[in-house]
Formats: sequence, structure tokens, C-alpha cells
Amino acid sequence: MSIDEPAKKVALQQKTAVSMAPLKGAASAFYGELAPYAQDTRLSRGRRLAEEPSQTRRPYARDRDRILHSTAFRRLNHKTQVFIYHEGDHYRSRLTHSLEVSQIARSMARALRVDEDLTEAVALAHDLGHPPFGHAGERALDAAIADAGGFDHNAQSLRMVTKLERIYASFDGLNLTWETLEGLVKHNGPLGGEGKPIPEPILDYCAMHDLELDTYSSIEAQIAALADDIAYNAHDIDDGYRADCFTFSDLARIPLARRYLDALEATYPDIEPARRLYELKRRLITAMVDDLLQETNRRIAALPAQTADGVRGANRVTVAFSEAMQGELKQLHAFLFERVYRHPRVMRIMGAAEDIVVELFHRYTNDPGALPPEWREAACGDDPRATARHVADFIAGQTDRYAIAEHRRLFDATPDLR
Repeated sequence: MSIDEPAKKVALQQKTAVSMAPLKGAASAFYGELAPYAQDTRLSRGRRLAEEPSQTRRPYARDRDRILHSTAFRRLNHKTQVFIYHEGDHYRSRLTHSLEVSQIARSMARALRVDEDLTEAVALAHDLGHPPFGHAGERALDAAIADAGGFDHNAQSLRMVTKLERIYASFDGLNLTWETLEGLVKHNGPLGGEGKPIPEPILDYCAMHDLELDTYSSIEAQIAALADDIAYNAHDIDDGYRADCFTFSDLARIPLARRYLDALEATYPDIEPARRLYELKRRLITAMVDDLLQETNRRIAALPAQTADGVRGANRVTVAFSEAMQGELKQLHAFLFERVYRHPRVMRIMGAAEDIVVELFHRYTNDPGALPPEWREAACGDDPRATARHVADFIAGQTDRYAIAEHRRLFDATPDLR
């Protein structure tokens, strides 16, 4: 360290304090004071690469904005949630799903008086690592690179925001704060428990920037995780019904759905199906959110230390549904699994999609010349594990329609995903 570096560090800290000062009062007036268990932006562990602070935005707001403006985020518009884009204009994509997760997460963060910007950043980034065709593409890539550590979309999200997004002049990735990266990796809980292997890309990154994988994430990231569950539980009902995967009568066999369908029938007996579907969806979201807030407040009250570190060091997750709601959601998810995710038409299309991904992977690895020029050199090395990971990175960044177009370019016959 040079003689001038300590002085520069002090000057940067002073500049940060000055730039944050005018925002503190404005934020407090708009959002109200944050709860003691919230992540305090003033106590952020910062970015791996030091940057000049923004004069107008807090660090987590800056993270959120970088995610929103990234190319990886825009590509989500043409990546499968459940139904492929050409099956209909009203089905959700990974992008619209992420926006809906963000809205639900932000609302819950405000109710719990925690940092909305951090919550929203994690919610918006949680699916950035999904390959084309959603979980079908993930299964295909995981099998294809099994000898190179496998593929996991959460680990790929980390690679996207720390390495693969190349838009800034001075660094690769988005250079997000420690708290946003922690939330992206651990929003579903600590890693490595119960003998489950930790994805290699996460271990590699943590070797140079420790995200403390054995603890829980912030309460903001935990909110984002269950906002994801709330969104897909409700919205997959919407898309599944539109796709004729089930009827209202089928859905009424699920106690949670029947409760609100019966209430709608009693109040609006002649309501048209589209309105009934929307009313059911919004009432389910409200029920899940209300239950989560009540249970989470109960768990917060039981924390030995009601601080951000107390949330991370707790012996259980802090943000949760009640046991009763968990039981009802288990029934709902089993119904969706059977009637939507394993619907014969969905399975047939996703099976063909997996074939597309696998065939692209083998073509690129065996013939690097088939890759775009900027991706070829790294695919021609002597390390087969590195080559496999590199090709997986390229495929994971593809949209559904790009993958289909690439397969048509490289092969004589491409499955019709309809």
C-alpha cells in the first residue's frame, strides 16, 4: 500500500458520508425509519472494486438500476417461465415474472420496514442466470457439463453479475454490493447444509470475495425469495388456466383455492371467467402476503438479537409462511406440478427444448468455429472443463428464439416447439 492510499481511503469515506447526507432525510420522510433488523445501507460492506459514490442514489438503489439496465435482464423477456413465448402473448416470461416478484417483494419490504432497494435488487436479479427454455434448459445444461461441475441457475446468476455482463469500461460484471451478491446466492438459505454440494462457480467466487455461505441472508433477500414463491403460485394458476391445463372445478379440489372460489361464487355468481380468474389470483396473493407478514413478525419478535446480523445468525429462516399456509401451499404446488408443469403438452415441448440445448452444446464444443467470433478463442483451449463451462455460459445467455434460430442454422431439422 502506498503512503497516499490511507489518505485516499479516508477522503473517499468522507465523500461518501457527504453524498449520503442529503438522501438520509428524504428517504426517512418517504419510507419512514427502517426497523433495527433491516440492512442499513450505511453499514454496507461495499463493492469488491471501490467506486466513487453516487450523488443521487444509495448503494442498493444503484445496484437495482444496474440490474434493470443490464443486457441479461432484457434477455429475460424472451426466456420461458412455463410456456414458450410463441404459445401466446399473455403468458409470463422470465422478465414479467421478475417484475411481478419485485412488486410483491417491495410491498412486503415496506410493510416490514426494511430496505426496499436491496429487496428489489435481489428480486429483479434472481433469475438472470436462467438459460433458454427455463428449467428444461437448466436440466439439459446440468447434464451436459456434469463433469465440469454442473449447471445451477443461481450460480449462473452470480456469474452474470460478476463476470459475464460486459458493459462497463473499468470492470466485468455489474460490481454490485456485497449485500446484493449475498442475497442473490443465499436467498433460499445457507449453502452446503445436509450434504448438498455447493455449485463450483459460487465456491470459485467466494474464494476471492467471501459471501459467508453458511449463514442466512439478509431479511431483504429472504423476502425476495418468498415473493418468488407467491408470484409463481398465483401466476402459474393464471397461465395454466389460460392454457386449458385445468378448469375451475379442478382447481376447487384444492382447499386454498376453493375458499376463494366459493367466496367469489357467493358474491359474484355470474362473473365472467376472465374476471373470476383475476379475482382468484389477487386474493391468493393477498392471503399469502398477509400470512407471511404475520408469521415473519412473530419470528422477528423471537429473535435473540433484532438486528441485521441477528437475522443472518439465526438458527432458522426469519421470513416464512405459517405452518398452516405451508401445508395449503404444498397441496397447491402438487396440483400445479401435476396439471401444469407435468402436463403432456408442456412435457413434450420441454423435452424437445432440452434436445435443442444438448445438441447446441455438443456442436459448439466439437466445433468452436460455430460460435460467434468473440466466443471462439476461449473455446479452443486445452482444458475440457473450462471449454464446457465457457460454452454453457454462451448458451445460458441465449433467449428461446435465439437458441431456436441457432439450431436451425446449424442443423438440418429443428423440433417444432408447439
